[in-house]
Amino acid sequence: MREFPPRPGGARLAPDHDSLAFGVPGAAAGTIFALAIGGGITMGPREGRTLVFGRNRPDVHVCIGEDDRRVSRHQGELTHHADQWWVRSVGRIPLRLPGSRLLFPDDEPVPLATGYTPLFVRGSGRREHLMELFVAGDGDRPPAARHDETTQAPKIWKLSATERLVLVVLAQRYLYHEAHPQPLTWRQAADHLGELRAGESWGPKKVEHLVAAVRARLSRQGVAGLTREEVGEPVGNSLNHNLLRELMETTTLVPPDLRVLDGDE
Repeated sequence: MREFPPRPGGARLAPDHDSLAFGVPGAAAGTIFALAIGGGITMGPREGRTLVFGRNRPDVHVCIGEDDRRVSRHQGELTHHADQWWVRSVGRIPLRLPGSRLLFPDDEPVPLATGYTPLFVRGSGRREHLMELFVAGDGDRPPAARHDETTQAPKIWKLSATERLVLVVLAQRYLYHEAHPQPLTWRQAADHLGELRAGESWGPKKVEHLVAAVRARLSRQGVAGLTREEVGEPVGNSLNHNLLRELMETTTLVPPDLRVLDGDE
């Protein structure tokens, strides 16, 4: 076994190095920083340059999951090609990227954007091993502290009264904070709306068209995960789930909205 030395243009990062989420010191554009609990490394950009990570500390640049046999000795690689760093999975279990994307050993490498990217490896039991990555862009600096600045409010989406009612009905399991919520079916939502507004005609197609219009509007304004093209087949409940999560996370819908289910509008 051999220990990989730092490559030219790079240096070791100590185990107590600050999280890369706080940014990195001034570095040449394209420099990559990789950090796990046992330390890490930086490497400057050069065509074909490769950074290896995995469980076998003597034979990798960054050791991750050193005491966990679920993690492969050679779990993955980061390679610089065509002015980008690409991550590739070569271990027995997939890597998990932001957005819950799983990268399997047979998958094509994925390019890293500039800035911060957390990468996870599922370990034994409930263990999750983190490797932080940061690709320096032009003029990257650690973000300045903003202790006294006004908190930035989330973007609250505008909904009509009818849209709000339909979406609260659809999202009630989320608003009740059930453990594993799913949207109501179109039929369930239509039946519930028919009970709440007995003088109106509600059918599954009417509910579906109204919710689809809200998804389309938010998608045009930059919300991801609301179209079939983004999610892929089979779609299942993914589009509505992503919509309801967005409405919850932006506080567009909040638990007190459940009052409408009691007829209190």
